[in-house]
Amino acid sequence: MNPDDPTVAPSLKSWVESANTADSHFPIQNLPYGVFKPSADAAARVGVAIGDQIVDLSYLEQAGLLRTPRPLFSASSLNAFMACGRDTWRSVRARLSTLLAAGTATLRDDAAARARVLVPQASATMLLPVEIPGYTDFYSSKEHATNVGALFRDPKNALLPNWLEIPIGYNGRASSVVVSGTPVRRPNGQIKLPNQERPVFSPCLKLDFELETGFFVGVPNGMAEPVACADAESRIFGMVLLNDWSARDLQAWEYVPLGPFNAKGFATTISPWVVTMDALAPFRTRQPRQDPEPLAYLRHDGPHAFDIHLEVALRPQGGEAATIARTNFKYMYWTMAQQLAHHTVSGCNTRVGDLMGSGTISGPDQGSYGSLLELTANGKQPVDIGGATRAFIEDGDEVTLTGWCQGQGYRVGFGQCTGTILPALPIAG
Repeated sequence: MNPDDPTVAPSLKSWVESANTADSHFPIQNLPYGVFKPSADAAARVGVAIGDQIVDLSYLEQAGLLRTPRPLFSASSLNAFMACGRDTWRSVRARLSTLLAAGTATLRDDAAARARVLVPQASATMLLPVEIPGYTDFYSSKEHATNVGALFRDPKNALLPNWLEIPIGYNGRASSVVVSGTPVRRPNGQIKLPNQERPVFSPCLKLDFELETGFFVGVPNGMAEPVACADAESRIFGMVLLNDWSARDLQAWEYVPLGPFNAKGFATTISPWVVTMDALAPFRTRQPRQDPEPLAYLRHDGPHAFDIHLEVALRPQGGEAATIARTNFKYMYWTMAQQLAHHTVSGCNTRVGDLMGSGTISGPDQGSYGSLLELTANGKQPVDIGGATRAFIEDGDEVTLTGWCQGQGYRVGFGQCTGTILPALPIAG
């Protein structure tokens, strides 16, 4: 990433006044991409968040104010734009930064153009930003893996021998990835109760969230063309918040010998705005020390973690939201570059729009754990939610993830990733 990139200068301000407040997630230094409808009967198009507004990129494109290799933004996904590669990503970002800067009169002084190009976020409908051909979920937080291993195995051997050698992951279910705000129905499935010989078919009794981030592949690789760790970040378009909902009791019964299946396939929620790697570049920091040193194909020089503050809030139906966890992406043991390098080293190809989940992000103390499984010691120590308690998620509960990078007088934020739990479908018979 270019350390002299003018689009991330802390002094940069926008003529969109709401973008200049210290707590806005969407200052001019951010400019995340999403897909939206300005009204219920309008066609989907690509936009960029700025303050409390959305910039309609399809209008800028049609008006000749954005130059791209071909029409890209009158579209229902970001995939065509992502497929153009990093030079196009950066040229569009630079042009948008100029058009939205406080000193640029082009839109600032044209009331008619501003009325067409700006859409209030409050009146827009956000859609899934990317057509996702494949989804992989990793397991890259050492703290999380240690906590879970200690709960279910000998605490002295919480990490399995392979965990410190490779970024553990599994291929997930791309078809059930949904955008923030989409209700999530409690899954039914097989549960093995401790006092019964055979499993029962039941609604999930231990529904959980998983605080994660995800990244989208923008530059794919072909089969038998592994991605070098040093080159991996140049292929990543950007990041989102990700809640990989988890049915803990279904998972406990089904995961041996091949891992999670129905326990993970019912829903994964992502935030609507994709924050680019260029916007995140000023917040790069060193990843945790890796011991033993990874094999050669997983080594990279310099800092490859990012200082992203993350929070989880839970709101009971009819109640007030309470923040139950605060952590940071910088704690992740395996980096995004290492995840992509390992994913492709065997010859696996990726496609534009492939989504890679970080795995649950937990920190070093209990208040920084990224799941109820850890926060409540598998339900044994319920957390307080403003006078109520929760061991696991109940019907009607709303879970919201949020996160941001703190700059000098500004934030580069992700907005929110929210889902409300609906009751399980009735069981026939």
